[in-house]
Amino acid sequence: SITHYVDGDTIIINMNGTDETIRFVGIDTPETHKPNTPVQCYGPAAAAATKNFITNAGGKVRLGSDPQSTNRDRYDRLLRYVYLPDGTLLNQKLIETGNAFYYPYFPFTKSSQFSRAQQSAIDAKRGLWGNCTPTPTDQGGYKMEQLAN
Repeated sequence: SITHYVDGDTIIINMNGTDETIRFVGIDTPETHKPNTPVQCYGPAAAAATKNFITNAGGKVRLGSDPQSTNRDRYDRLLRYVYLPDGTLLNQKLIETGNAFYYPYFPFTKSSQFSRAQQSAIDAKRGLWGNCTPTPTDQGGYKMEQLAN
């Protein structure tokens, strides 16, 4: 069961009596809790979207690992695909709705479909693509700035 929603791409789940931090494979959302980092554009909205998608699906998720990805990241978080009970891949849904961006930090098998999902979100200016100014980072992700007026 989910014990805590950290932000848009990280949740904490109780697995057999132990809390495990789950980092969604292949996506990144704007920061809300990173030390020494201001809350980024669309961070709170992305965090709320993740919580809403899971809550509206009954609060349950199924986790899947990726054979190409590492099991854990450097912060000892489990890297997983997160599926809703109806089979929806939440990682991809967050990209499609403009609440996350495709993040190829580690290789993973679904990267081409995540990349395509992001392109459609960009084209439609969904979510953060219509509300923020994404600046690419050297790690392959984006830093989200407020739209300049």
